Amino acid sequence: MIVRYALYVAPPEDHPLSDSARTWLGRDAFTGATLSPPALDRIDADSWRLWTADPRRYGFHATIKAPFRLKDGQDKAGLLAAFDTFCRNQNPFRIKLALAAIGPFFALIEAEKSEALAQFAAAVVTGFEPFRAPLSEADYARRRPERLSDRERALLDLWGYPYVFDQFQFHMSLTGPVPQERQDDVYAALKGHFDAFIGKDLAISHLALFEEPEPGADFRVLAIRPLGL
Repeated sequence: MIVRYALYVAPPEDHPLSDSARTWLGRDAFTGATLSPPALDRIDADSWRLWTADPRRYGFHATIKAPFRLKDGQDKAGLLAAFDTFCRNQNPFRIKLALAAIGPFFALIEAEKSEALAQFAAAVVTGFEPFRAPLSEADYARRRPERLSDRERALLDLWGYPYVFDQFQFHMSLTGPVPQERQDDVYAALKGHFDAFIGKDLAISHLALFEEPEPGADFRVLAIRPLGL
């Protein structure tokens, strides 16, 4: 069985943003529970299911170290031990959230660039690299290297993911691709649903270890730890 792990920023299970996100996505990555579609103006349930399918499978998060298989000689217990140690040695910080379209996708992003976040993300990428197995040919192809810049492809080759270090962009995905003609409706629905968090500070106080138990399965929170405790 091929298991993958990922290091994500996610708020704790009882955080109000987690509650809003699970309601929007229709799944709880902490429990695996499936939820009913939210009541949305001008968006029917079938369209909602289609446009939220990708982030629903992965669970609400911001990618810091993208999904990876464990390399030979590493195991889950060792990864969890390293995860605990890493989190204890980090300090929490705050960022300000904004709602934005990234191409055809919608996400919560940084309203202002945070050097603390950039340094934290880089530390996660490098700190857990000893656990990452090289990308399989299929995983490499899935990143569509032919569409990447030279810099992005170099990062993909070195770190297994093209959007790290200077190419890192914090985003908590809320949709997959949305047709251009429906983006205004989706933006309005998201703005209403997440209004309590847009333009407000979010404490980056936890790091989450997610697990995909088998290829194509939903990702679930394996462990989440506070930073600095």
